[in-house]
Amino acid sequence: MDKINRLIYIYLSSFFNLLSSMLLVYLHLSMSQSFNIKQFQEAIIFENEHILAINKPAFVSSIDERQGEAPSILSIARKLYPFITVCHRLDKETSGVMLLAKDAETYREVSIAFEKRKVEKIYHAVIPGPTNYKEHLVDLPLRETKKNVMVIDRTGKDASTVFTTIHNFRHFSLVECKPKTGRMHQIRIHLSASNTPIVGDVLYGGKKPFLSYVKKKYKQTKLEEERPMFDRVALHAREISFQLFEETHHFIAEYPNDLEVFLKLLYKYDAN
Repeated sequence: MDKINRLIYIYLSSFFNLLSSMLLVYLHLSMSQSFNIKQFQEAIIFENEHILAINKPAFVSSIDERQGEAPSILSIARKLYPFITVCHRLDKETSGVMLLAKDAETYREVSIAFEKRKVEKIYHAVIPGPTNYKEHLVDLPLRETKKNVMVIDRTGKDASTVFTTIHNFRHFSLVECKPKTGRMHQIRIHLSASNTPIVGDVLYGGKKPFLSYVKKKYKQTKLEEERPMFDRVALHAREISFQLFEETHHFIAEYPNDLEVFLKLLYKYDAN
């Protein structure tokens, strides 16, 4: 009987695990496919005749990925502004501030500012901790592979990022990330190379965070599959500063709900 019960338990656990994974995939697809004009307008942080700054939601691509897939920031924006262009991209799972140019001249000016490294970007990330980063510079060249993954390679393009610890929990750290260059996945791989991969960044060695890891006397039913506190790469584009047509701009993107809840759980259950 014990053997039968054990087999039943293994079967049901596998079933609920699969069901949970399918549900998460469905939710992510629903979030991206449901992104619409109204949500785009609600995400606008700043707008004038030249530029648009938005707080990009997670799981929405910056530009179209493949024909027929979920709407992107660009495709929705062009329903309102036919000639608008994205000035830079954020990874699909990354939330935060993103710039779009309404005309060709503005796009050219912002592109030059990025090229000359006159645009300052600040990201916030949650990583394993505690850490003691104080203007910690990671200067490692990167190369993109055929699988769209970045690797550290001395023959690659120069890439540098500065990290500073904002707050330490018992098992995690909230850190500020200042990329000095703009390589794909730069912050993610630089933190991974520092042995502190971003929480949820499975591609570069990060692990998903579970409440049972931080909450004392955590109880879970045998047939319940524990879901992570945060189920994406814990990276948020917090601030951006630049000058355009002799005017200085500084935009801040508030944390999205999922990151806000995650941090509240850490402050509650993982405080020092």
